[in-house]
Amino acid sequence: MNRYRYLKMATLFFVTVSAIGIGCTKLDQKLKGTLTPKDAANAFNASLFLKTAYNDVGGPYSDIGGDVSPLEDVSGDESVVPTRATDWDDNGEWRGLHQHNWPVDDGDQKFINTWNDLNKINFDATNVLTFNPTVEQAAEARFLRALSLYQLLDLFGQFPFRNPGDNLLNAPKVYRGDSAVQFIISELTEILPQLDAGNSISQANPDAARMLLMKTYLNRGAFLNRASPTFDDADMQQVITLGTAIMTSGKYSYSSNYFDNFNPSNSGSKEAIFACPNTAGVTANNTGIQNRWWPTLHYNQYTPLNPQAGWNGFATTAQFYNSFAVNDVPITETAADTLLKDRRIGGRFYEGCTDMSGVRPGLLIGQQYNEHGAKIYDRKNNLMIFLPNMAANLKENDPATLEITGIRVIKYPPDYTQGVTSYNTAGNWLMLFRYPDVVLMVAEAKMRAASADNAGALALVNELRAARGANPLTTMPLVNTSDVYDPTTLLAERGRELYWECVRRTDLIRFGVFLNAWAYKNADATSTFLVYPIASPALAANPNLIQNPGYQ
Repeated sequence: MNRYRYLKMATLFFVTVSAIGIGCTKLDQKLKGTLTPKDAANAFNASLFLKTAYNDVGGPYSDIGGDVSPLEDVSGDESVVPTRATDWDDNGEWRGLHQHNWPVDDGDQKFINTWNDLNKINFDATNVLTFNPTVEQAAEARFLRALSLYQLLDLFGQFPFRNPGDNLLNAPKVYRGDSAVQFIISELTEILPQLDAGNSISQANPDAARMLLMKTYLNRGAFLNRASPTFDDADMQQVITLGTAIMTSGKYSYSSNYFDNFNPSNSGSKEAIFACPNTAGVTANNTGIQNRWWPTLHYNQYTPLNPQAGWNGFATTAQFYNSFAVNDVPITETAADTLLKDRRIGGRFYEGCTDMSGVRPGLLIGQQYNEHGAKIYDRKNNLMIFLPNMAANLKENDPATLEITGIRVIKYPPDYTQGVTSYNTAGNWLMLFRYPDVVLMVAEAKMRAASADNAGALALVNELRAARGANPLTTMPLVNTSDVYDPTTLLAERGRELYWECVRRTDLIRFGVFLNAWAYKNADATSTFLVYPIASPALAANPNLIQNPGYQ
């Protein structure tokens, strides 16, 4: 039986009772000018509440098995969690999430936890504003709140909102539709000039606000009509203008090695715009980033912890893997595919990771080896040869292949700096906003603009591909609605660059293909699953919330 659920619940309890100790940033607020004792007390309280709001951010995004990540990635075409005998079954929840067959009675705990954890950011950030914060403190709090409201709107189609000082006995107001989009835009627009340009990547900063604005403008048409998104030219021009400001700032550049953006030293990444820090081996300052590798690695994939080195669940599909071959040698779905020029596919020696465990970051396929180069075996003494295909119904029962089906994904190279200690409480920073997403959003907006600039978009994408060692695209449509894995499209390029970064479902909806058939999923018969259900406890607590269509 899967131990993950119980470990996860224990982790959630710890996070709840330790909110001030686990953080997304360390604040060093410096108050300016002369303050009265009352002002000083207010600013001090505002600082504490702001730290709490920052502390809330990492949890919902860091764990590929919790909150935002499974709702964004497993529900899409790039991530899948097959049942292996009785392991990873959880009453079919994981299979149902990928196949768009989740319960209409909102009984899935993932929906409830995600709603609650995102709203904790929402309300803790609002608390900051009740203590007469400095202008900077207020701007940072409103950015964090806007981030949570954007994600709530994306996933659930609505969000609750309280103004500072509102009577807590009254139900919060609820925003949905264009009023919700416009509220987020107005908040970010107002705070943008108030954010300190010197803020680090672990604090709300102007470029993070610009990037969140870009996401809001780009997705406005999808938020208003998920079944048939449209794109207003004025919104696309905003995306281009905001993105150009970031691209021409001189602050960012592409990393020479893609996986350096996710390794234990990634706090210095030149691609990072907004990130949550972690400290290796220190539980009280850890967002749970180790849950980026525990759920996907095999039980025997780190010698000091075998046979409990991972949970052997999450995988990706052969179809997604194949999308990396663009104008290249034919893909063979074997280790020989490391000859592909696109280094984002992985499979190459990575210092500090491969020499410590044998793991080669990226998409893990074929025979796996330990740190000494010896072949690894699964628990049934079969060679650990990760196979590209899984059972058609995602129920694995064959003892010969039970533990080895599915290409595994290591986006964040595990942190071995302190051995088992850092492997379990890792120091990799969680990347929430990265520069390449800015470039890809600008490229998309150029293609969706009233006067499309397809050549300009292609040039931007090929510049990114060159940085990743990939061959240039010669043509690039936005999407192929008949094949979500078509490697020549902009949608495919977003997949190759941003896989398992909590954006895939949003992309598939915006590109109009979320309801389509893809690997291990039939075409949807209803548009219900374009948005998630509101949990019954939330509906009972706030009569202003409305259950989404199809879940009543």
